[in-house]
Amino acid sequence: MKRATPPNFDAAAFRRALGEFATGVTIVTTRSPSGQLIGITASSFNSVSLSPPLVLWSLSTRSASMPVFRTNSHYVVNVLAASQLDLCKRFATLKGDRFEGVSHAAGDSGMPVLDGALAWFECHNRSRYEEGDHVIFVGEVERCGMRDDAQQVGPLVFQSGEFHTVKPL
Repeated sequence: MKRATPPNFDAAAFRRALGEFATGVTIVTTRSPSGQLIGITASSFNSVSLSPPLVLWSLSTRSASMPVFRTNSHYVVNVLAASQLDLCKRFATLKGDRFEGVSHAAGDSGMPVLDGALAWFECHNRSRYEEGDHVIFVGEVERCGMRDDAQQVGPLVFQSGEFHTVKPL
């Protein structure tokens, strides 16, 4: 198999170009073996397959949460609504207990489902692939749901270093 040629750009240019792809924003949640709630903001979420129902997301190998996500049997991908920007920033930057004062309920697997999320996917941690400086997690969706008013509320979207929402064309 032919190998890739060296890139003709630097890391900053690559990051800027990637930033032009608009992505939805999620918070991926789980629970440590000791019961501590863990959550991180991620925009790397995608569908993989309808049958079986599979989704993916990725996490930096340097993340402090990596050991828990790598070994846990379940997690929840919470798709954020446009009104949840503060929650997005909290789970992206806050040190300490990110769940303090955050309304949530335990899903069937015991993992936290955030109140007000536009949609949620409760996943079995099916497989993990280490690629570059990230681990790609593939989750088999066991349960999912969405807000009744999801079409009116709209998603939180990240593009070109800024947060947006979308409106139909």
